[in-house]
Amino acid sequence: MPSDAFRVVFVCTGNICRSPMAEVVFRHLTTAAGLGDRVAAASAGTGDWHVGERADARTIEALRRRGYDGSLHRARQFTASDFRDNDLVVALDRTHERILASWARTDEDRDKIALLLSFDPEAQGQDVPDPYYDDDAAFDEVLGMIERAGRALFRQLEPAIRPRSGGLP
Repeated sequence: MPSDAFRVVFVCTGNICRSPMAEVVFRHLTTAAGLGDRVAAASAGTGDWHVGERADARTIEALRRRGYDGSLHRARQFTASDFRDNDLVVALDRTHERILASWARTDEDRDKIALLLSFDPEAQGQDVPDPYYDDDAAFDEVLGMIERAGRALFRQLEPAIRPRSGGLP
């Protein structure tokens, strides 16, 4: 990954449902646009309960049904170095946003935090709901929300990520 690559980390609670979905979807979008070498997408959780585990089986299956591969994911916890190492820290709900803001050491760190649904002008609410205690249909619904917001985020970032061609504008 080039040193000038744009780096984004998606954050949820345990890093086994929502944030892995967001990471996989966003990586797919950047790769499909030919910008996979200019963007690094990652994910993490605010808690450490699932560190080292695969994504929830329902997450992997929901992703598979839509043509994504989430099988390589391993959960990890967000750390202070994630602020330094990323250009954007995307929280999946307001609880994550509050936790991340409390962990931020500087205004620069706090300025990197955004809610995923804030990028989707058609989103109903600010939080991507946690499907963990729900059924397969909830995972599909959450994935749809993440896809819409992920596309909106990508459209906003793409002009800054895309390399400029030579010559005058």
